[in-house]
Amino acid sequence: MDDKEKRKAEVRARLEQAAAATKKKKGFMTPARKKKLRNLLRKKAAEELKREQERKAEQRRKIIRERTGEPKRLEDANEAQLQSAIKEYYERICRLESEKYDLEYDVSKKDFEVRELMAKVNDVRGRFIKPPLKKVSKTAQQMEKIRMFTAKVSQMDYRSGLKQIKKYDLDKDREEKEKPEWAAGQKEKSVASDKTEG
Repeated sequence: MDDKEKRKAEVRARLEQAAAATKKKKGFMTPARKKKLRNLLRKKAAEELKREQERKAEQRRKIIRERTGEPKRLEDANEAQLQSAIKEYYERICRLESEKYDLEYDVSKKDFEVRELMAKVNDVRGRFIKPPLKKVSKTAQQMEKIRMFTAKVSQMDYRSGLKQIKKYDLDKDREEKEKPEWAAGQKEKSVASDKTEG
């Protein structure tokens, strides 16, 4: 029975090691996978952008076809056909211009209504329209600042910040310093020689 238990323990240990080894994988997103994923995302975005551009171009062509109509063959047409085509185009232009005028009028009317409603809203809130600010030249402001600074500087008293020292205090400090022996000895000798000579 000991053999069976040892084998079971060995098998169990091997299985645990294998499970631990599988759990200790590097990580799902390796640098190579990240690079590949980034490239795929770029390609997909480029394809979607291209499809979107094609869709917009097709939509634009469709709208232009609707508004302008099918082009007429005028190369082989006689004078009567040309005149009828010109009348057709003229009528279409007149109709489109009248629609354009109506739309512009509607837009201006709606803009006026919006402005009126905004004024009412401001009145209800108690706010008023802020007037536009007047432009003030910067040079005038700068000159005013310079003038104020010079006035401040002229009023300042620089002497009040200085330390006051009497004239004779400096001489006392010089005398109090100890002189080396050789210097002190020379002075005494010179004083003694002056006395003997004099």
